[in-house]
Amino acid sequence: MLGRIHSTESFGTVDGPGIRFVVFFQGCPMRCLYCHNPDTWLKEGGHTETVASLLALYRRNAVFYRNGGITCTGGEPMMQMPFLTELFTAAKKEQIHTCLDTSGICFLPDNPEPFRTLLSVTDLVMLDIKHIDAEKHRELTGHSNSRILQFADFVSECGVPVWIRHVVVPGLTDDSAEQERLGYRIGGLKTLQGLDVLPYHDMGKKKYEELGIPYPLKDTLPASAEQAAAAKECILRGIRKRLLHEAESTVLPSSSNG
Repeated sequence: MLGRIHSTESFGTVDGPGIRFVVFFQGCPMRCLYCHNPDTWLKEGGHTETVASLLALYRRNAVFYRNGGITCTGGEPMMQMPFLTELFTAAKKEQIHTCLDTSGICFLPDNPEPFRTLLSVTDLVMLDIKHIDAEKHRELTGHSNSRILQFADFVSECGVPVWIRHVVVPGLTDDSAEQERLGYRIGGLKTLQGLDVLPYHDMGKKKYEELGIPYPLKDTLPASAEQAAAAKECILRGIRKRLLHEAESTVLPSSSNG
């Protein structure tokens, strides 16, 4: 089986725990306004690799990955489900930690079994949630967030640890009420283990110029670390509210002696 791969990175440090071998898959159905990898959009791009060739690349530096593993990102890895599943299955046979960095957009609630199979060989899911509001998510990415949120629930139901990633974009995803709403929603995920709130940057502008694509956010300034920290606190507040409400709902009313 051949996978269409954009590129690989030997020493990733922001793509899951530890030092990781990162595989960037080619192809993505979403068109996020702040995407900094437009060269991964088309599924016809990149080059082909086999599972064996990717694992051979991993083994070259395996000594550095003892506390890390393999992360598949993109693009959108789940556009190539059979190859992704075969890669993770082979990795688990070698006791390699597997991390899936995904938007969740390819999830099919009416046909969950292939995704269940994938998650059975996945140690961690890093799930990007672009916006909690369905229509604003569509404006931002070209798609509703319905399947993404369903995938978040599915990952949790399957017992797989999940880290949520969210990018703060001035004027688009920086509303504090919506951030708190996002927190309340993900607070219901039983396997939630991490939250990364990242400031928007415009370092992808050069790629757009090289590809002859207009940069959608040319007038949007990068977000600051302070803005990202404030957003994270809003999301955490929403998570805490959800956990408090769930705790209160489990408290039985006092019995009456009357």
